[in-house]
Amino acid sequence: MLCGAQDGAIVAVNFGSGRCPVLTLADLHSHKYSGNDVNSRIDIVVAVNDDATLERNLLASQMVGSGAISVHQQHGAKSAAAAYNAGLDATQGDIVIFAHQDVYFPPGWDMRLRQAIAQVESADPNWALIGPTGVCAQGRHFGRVWSSSQNALVGEVAPSPVPAQSFDELALVLRRSSGLRFDEGLPGFHMFGTDMAQSALAAGQGAYICELPLVHNDRFHDLLRGDFRDAFGYVRRKWRHRLPLRTTVLDVSGTGLDLSIHRIKSWKSIGKRRKESGDHSSDPRLYSARCGWEEISDAPAQDTADDSRDTIECARQAGNEDFA
Repeated sequence: MLCGAQDGAIVAVNFGSGRCPVLTLADLHSHKYSGNDVNSRIDIVVAVNDDATLERNLLASQMVGSGAISVHQQHGAKSAAAAYNAGLDATQGDIVIFAHQDVYFPPGWDMRLRQAIAQVESADPNWALIGPTGVCAQGRHFGRVWSSSQNALVGEVAPSPVPAQSFDELALVLRRSSGLRFDEGLPGFHMFGTDMAQSALAAGQGAYICELPLVHNDRFHDLLRGDFRDAFGYVRRKWRHRLPLRTTVLDVSGTGLDLSIHRIKSWKSIGKRRKESGDHSSDPRLYSARCGWEEISDAPAQDTADDSRDTIECARQAGNEDFA
């Protein structure tokens, strides 16, 4: 069972017994998971301004190096929306991954994605977006990723797909047939994860956080600057009728004070955070191995009923008592 709040209403989607299946290569070859999009072509679109970072991270991913998934590089874009729409037009994949250049996908990540697509599609054929990490309407951060800037594994386990209110922008998966495109009125390279999630929900399409672990080999972030302020203001104005919105960075409320409060807290903690941050120049495979992601699992499905009940509790907190 999967539950969440969309458009002010609580929705419940049945994902079965509370078990989170583990998909193996044999499963894919036997077409055990045969949803419309499970065997679809997948492309990656990436906005690039640092070839060395791209080479060290995204292009080092096994699914890229093996040729299983092609990468379209977009250079010199004025915004993420412009880069990603251009990439969307230049590619043909039914499934398109929009990823940061400093993201590393562990071995078997494409297999995990196909599993997630099968899970989501079995309950919501009208899905539009899947993200490896994001925030639900109750403010909980689901989806584990390694963050080098924080030198930590962040996010709660998502044992089954969780309806998203917003996504982290590090990677976002789009079903092309949804017809969604990025809003080129949104300036810069921030907040498009929130904007896209809200666009999907406004169109009556699903947006889900799925357990798709990866490495975000990002550099230390000191303070949110003017480019973030501009994107924050645009999203706050565009979605003012849906506020407050929760994101992986800060809340977006009608007053707009969230950004000022975040800046003050960031300034006070900058020394501590800088000291604790990791080395973004390190080989991301070392971080992936530390998290246990460098091996493809052929293990049978594991019972994650307790974690699934924890996910469902996210919806219960919003007032839904009818999902049992």
